[in-house]
Amino acid sequence: MSPIGITRRHALTTAAGVTAAASLASASLLVTPAVAAPQPLRNDELKEALRRVEARRRRLLTGRPSANQWEMEKAADDGGDIVTRPVAGTGLKVTVRMGDPETVLAHVIRRFHYEVDALGLHGEPNPVEGWVAPSAIRDSRLPEANQASGTAIVIRPDSYPPGVRGGFTAGQQLIIRDIIADTEGVVRWGGEDRRPYEGLFYLTVPPGDARLKRVAAKIRAWGETPGAGAGVVLDVTEPSRRRRAARYR
Repeated sequence: MSPIGITRRHALTTAAGVTAAASLASASLLVTPAVAAPQPLRNDELKEALRRVEARRRRLLTGRPSANQWEMEKAADDGGDIVTRPVAGTGLKVTVRMGDPETVLAHVIRRFHYEVDALGLHGEPNPVEGWVAPSAIRDSRLPEANQASGTAIVIRPDSYPPGVRGGFTAGQQLIIRDIIADTEGVVRWGGEDRRPYEGLFYLTVPPGDARLKRVAAKIRAWGETPGAGAGVVLDVTEPSRRRRAARYR
């Protein structure tokens, strides 16, 4: 066979291969056009998403913790973790940190409402207060600073001022301590503090603490179990309940 024949056959084979490869490439582009062309668009969308996250961080987050180590936020109901929620069965709303903190603090409010003193009746103003702006906090080391991180609530903030005892009867205090025992000490009553604040209830654990997750799961399970949870009539003077409550004072 002459060298010319080999060259011609080689050239024809090569041309056919190039044509086939081109055809395959064209078909691939037609079938999956998003593989190549939209890549810059996806990058642009990612950059925009990151820009929005950073803008949200600057707008909402302070970078400063409250007394229990949860981060204080500058606004509520604005895309962050602090939201206003109804408290089931009470007709009340409260602004708190969503998730497990909300579950536990709402349980405290519900039991207080059902068993200690009904809140919000006859148009009572400000029966319960949750989140407050960090700018309203004078000392982030105080327990009430936890309001700015959405991890504390104050019952009737105009009725039980900080530093004053005697706002509740002995019977009401028994119930309050039983409520705290429900939370296994994850929530503390400000009335037990050295500087009392009888309207204050706040989380004692930092973010990620397994105890909070466990207690919140327990409370949610009560909500699905007849005869359990807030609203059930209990004998808080029963010795075993009083011993349980004494552990968290």
